[in-house]
Amino acid sequence: MEKLAIETYQSHLPRRQVMTALIGTMFTMFLGSIFMTVTSTAMPRIVADLSGFSQYTWVQTAYIIAESLSLPMAGKLSDMYGRKWVLVTGMIIFVIGTLLSGFSQSMNQLIIFRAVQGFGFGAMNALGFIIVADLFPPNERGKYMGLMAGVFGISTVIGPTLGGIITDALSWRWCFFLTTPLGIAVIIIFIFLFPALRPAAAKHRVDYLGIITLSLFMVPLILGLNWGGVDYAWGSSVIIGLFIFSAVMLFAFIMVEKRAVEPIIPMDLFKNRVVSVSSIVVFLQGASFFPVMTFVPLFFQGVLGASATESGGFMTPMMLGMAFGSFVGGQLLSRTGGHYRIQGTISLGFACVGFLLLSGMSVTTTFAVATVYLVIAGLGNGSVMPVHTLAVQNSVPYPVLGTATSLISFLRPLGGVVGLALMGSVLNNRFASSFKANISPEVTSAVSPAELSGILDNPQAIIDPAAYDNMRGIFEGMGPNGLGLFDQLITTLREALSSALTYIFFMFMVVALLAIVANFFLRGVPQYSDNPTDSSDTQTKD
Repeated sequence: MEKLAIETYQSHLPRRQVMTALIGTMFTMFLGSIFMTVTSTAMPRIVADLSGFSQYTWVQTAYIIAESLSLPMAGKLSDMYGRKWVLVTGMIIFVIGTLLSGFSQSMNQLIIFRAVQGFGFGAMNALGFIIVADLFPPNERGKYMGLMAGVFGISTVIGPTLGGIITDALSWRWCFFLTTPLGIAVIIIFIFLFPALRPAAAKHRVDYLGIITLSLFMVPLILGLNWGGVDYAWGSSVIIGLFIFSAVMLFAFIMVEKRAVEPIIPMDLFKNRVVSVSSIVVFLQGASFFPVMTFVPLFFQGVLGASATESGGFMTPMMLGMAFGSFVGGQLLSRTGGHYRIQGTISLGFACVGFLLLSGMSVTTTFAVATVYLVIAGLGNGSVMPVHTLAVQNSVPYPVLGTATSLISFLRPLGGVVGLALMGSVLNNRFASSFKANISPEVTSAVSPAELSGILDNPQAIIDPAAYDNMRGIFEGMGPNGLGLFDQLITTLREALSSALTYIFFMFMVVALLAIVANFFLRGVPQYSDNPTDSSDTQTKD
């Protein structure tokens, strides 16, 4: 197949090849997102099986850290060497990480293998949206970006329910095993059908020092956020040392990028107001919405007593709302000429309302009411997804399109990492304090301090039916009052978890409000141009 320069292939490829490339890219997005969501409803069962409640958020955090590191690398490498083989490499790494995750025998193994999986997904995520911008002129990108987001949404609808069914019928390991063949099939199809598009021939220099300093900035930052208040006090030398080292590495990264011949993240990009404002908004939006998808199944299973299958089904409306919002958001941007600030404000406003409603839930909330709240949150977050990606793509010169797009894709999961880390710490602390404050004297006198501590570290009884039955049997053997004490313990556990989770949902609303404030500064987005190398910003839209 003819190899064309990225700067020219948009106008040279036949329509059939354009659509083939689009369909292939949609398959990769479907693959990545269904793998990501199929395990969401299995997570409470996974942490119960591997005895890792205190590491609950680390499974997702490790995934997002690796994804965040991969995103800017993949975007830059695709600008340098072409899109196809960077994407294929990402898919191969992703499938390997998925298979290994299914064989995990401990939480630490699962965390490591999920990181491998996340590194592969980073390339898939970055390249998906970059390729849409490659294939279509600016005035058509919104429609296809919305379509890509819709595919992501459909897979997130299927994923949680499928994950719940597999977990209940087989085990959580089969969430990884059964989906691996799909990944292999998509890789084979992509290799043979995706056009071999390459940039113009040139000598390139990979920014290895930038990759190292970026990694050394992110990893200690996330470690400090995860360990603070849980494993170590916030004022401990370990946590303070991690934050200081992270800050030094951030400064080093900025200095390296300013001097690099081909930086991973060119600092000049942030001189563009659209890029800088959009970066802040997507970081905050990621910090609020991405962690919600981790905590909501825990609420359904741990507080409301749903099974993994049921919690997957109850998450489906939220994912449908997100898919519908993403599709409509992209269409509106294309058909109205791109009113980015207005659409971003309205969308984030819906998200705030959804989070506020979620923060009012309790152990008595019905499944129907909780579902309505999730739909509202999903609609708001879905419709804001394409806004800032398209704003950035239409405000930067074409030669840095991939780098700029991957920057926005990088900041959203990075926000999710920070949000997960902080809220994971809050979850553990508030859950423990609420439980200790409300546990009845009768239960504390019947259960040893060591046993209570074990329940706090890994409250399997409100997540795993087998653990529930086992603990119930233990209390039943305590005599005529045993079952009454057991009911008190379970109620206290669920109320403590509910208190911790609803507080977290309220904090997500506060973060979304900050995103609205930042979004007000989004002005001067260039109008659509059909010239892929035109960086003019004389005509603008709000």
